[in-house]
Amino acid sequence: MEKLANKLLCCILDSLGVTVDDIEWAQKAEKSGSKVGQRAIRLNHYPVCPEPERAMGLAAHTDSTILTILHQSNMGGLQVFKEEYGWVTVEPVSGALVVNIGDLFHILSNGKIPSVVHRARVNQTRSRISIAYLWGGPAGDVEIRPIPKIVGPVGASLYRPITWNQYLRLKFEVFDKALDAIRVVNPTN
Repeated sequence: MEKLANKLLCCILDSLGVTVDDIEWAQKAEKSGSKVGQRAIRLNHYPVCPEPERAMGLAAHTDSTILTILHQSNMGGLQVFKEEYGWVTVEPVSGALVVNIGDLFHILSNGKIPSVVHRARVNQTRSRISIAYLWGGPAGDVEIRPIPKIVGPVGASLYRPITWNQYLRLKFEVFDKALDAIRVVNPTN
């Protein structure tokens, strides 16, 4: 999964015209032989629910991570929010993985690639399992900020620098308002 996550990151960065070398803390991590970010695997179980319209498997949220790679079982339940459509079900495809952009990548891209609002629904007749590979931020006091090449020489960072641990605490305190809380109010000043 680590190789896949690295490849995905490189492809997404390439689409923005930058590389991993443009992320200062990632470059330092690679040179020292350490991992670019913290990783975790999360197993999710959503049991059968006789009244699924009255329950939520996992409330609407964005992941705090750089990116999340998700394997769904053959039972659907993942939904993403699209402004123009509302909630859209992500049907499971055998052998496929779902990639969600997280808040840290939203910050790195200066909002050009936003984090994905999603939720999990329960089912009336079948339980559901999913496995998530979460690629978080760097350990310690390393600050995460928009990539300078994306911001440009005369552009403005839309987000103030923040460490992974600070962001996790902030997300715990204000949940879905964490990105707004670190957004620069008037980035041109």
